[in-house]
Amino acid sequence: MGKAATDSILVTKDQSSEKLSEEGKKTLLAAFFGFTVDMIDVYLPIIALAPAMVYFQPADLSPTVATTLYFLVFVLSLIGRPIGSMIFGYYGDKIGRRKTTLVSILGIAVSTLLIALLPGYAAWGLGGIITMAILRLFAGIFMGGEYTSANPLAMEYAPKQKRGLFGGFINAGFPAGTIIVSVVTLATLKLFPAGDATSAYAVWGWRIPFIIGALLSFALFIYSYYKVPESEVWKESKKADNPLKDLFSKANLAQLGQVFLVMSGVWFATNAIISSLPGMLKMLKVDSTLSTNAQLITNIVMFFLFIFAGAISQKIGRKAVLILFGILGFTVSPILYYYLLSSGYQSAGSLILLVLLVNSLVIPVFGVLTSYITERFHTGVRASGYGVGYSLALIIPALTPFIMLGLQRFMPYVYTPIVILVIGGLFITIGALIGPETKEVDL
Repeated sequence: MGKAATDSILVTKDQSSEKLSEEGKKTLLAAFFGFTVDMIDVYLPIIALAPAMVYFQPADLSPTVATTLYFLVFVLSLIGRPIGSMIFGYYGDKIGRRKTTLVSILGIAVSTLLIALLPGYAAWGLGGIITMAILRLFAGIFMGGEYTSANPLAMEYAPKQKRGLFGGFINAGFPAGTIIVSVVTLATLKLFPAGDATSAYAVWGWRIPFIIGALLSFALFIYSYYKVPESEVWKESKKADNPLKDLFSKANLAQLGQVFLVMSGVWFATNAIISSLPGMLKMLKVDSTLSTNAQLITNIVMFFLFIFAGAISQKIGRKAVLILFGILGFTVSPILYYYLLSSGYQSAGSLILLVLLVNSLVIPVFGVLTSYITERFHTGVRASGYGVGYSLALIIPALTPFIMLGLQRFMPYVYTPIVILVIGGLFITIGALIGPETKEVDL
């Protein structure tokens, strides 16, 4: 028996065992912290920049246009992700998961630091926010590369019977990153209250969370460079001549299409809740500190729910968990969302509870995604499949701000995210129903 075949058997045996190797622990931690840094960078504009958007805008903008502009800065990073997933997915399958992870992390760090240095409307006019939009697009490209390489790398080291748990832990970087942004933003707002375009927070206070985000990215790069090994599964696998061509071939297109449908639903739901809700609360004149507190408490709970969702998928199956959250996404959660926006804000306690419930019934679906999508593709196209399936689905949901503007012809603008949420829940459910169960797949 040849050495490559022997090594492949050893890798398979190691992955089927219950014990995570030292190399596996390093890749798992790097993937978790990578996703944390990724989410810090994603939600810095939503949480940290929201109270300071007046610094980059003309004073006479209408609330609807200002809210749309605020969403657009967020959405541009989402548009960059599919581009990054194709570039880094290709090279992740071609030259290795580790190298592409390092390049993407460094790109996130530099982009975030440059945003922290931008001047506002008084100095550059609209040039400030246009430059920010361009940098957010580049940041999105590098974000699309980070999880495209790092998450399959970690899953390829994970024992088969714990992939759900470990996948949930990796994706718990989502709420962890949002918690960090929320805490830093709250502390900064406490010291330097927000106000008009000349307030201390608007002029420079918002820069502090961005600088911290950049420094964390640089720290992750150093850790990954010295500690994270290349995937043994990838090293011993047959390499595709052109991973992207193979991914879009007849042999893999059905899997990609099914993952695309599920992820389209996930991103619609994410835009409806995570991206839109803070802006809707702002339109309802909810105090920015209370809104940030509600998001902070919610994300602390989300951290544990993500891990629980991943762990329970190891028991009842990835498919069952996806269907459950999908159904809740077009039934119970929209009802609570409507109540929150119509009359649910009776007190700080009621607001926090409703924000928590609306999130908890849908968003923990992220806890099952890393393991599920990784299991849908073979090693030769796994990074490409994970990245493209996860990120390409962002494109249509990225149009959510404009869909909401169109919907306001038929309904009050403040309720338009509820329609987006229902669409998301339906897509997740249908996508999961037409796909297979994957928890017993051998990587």
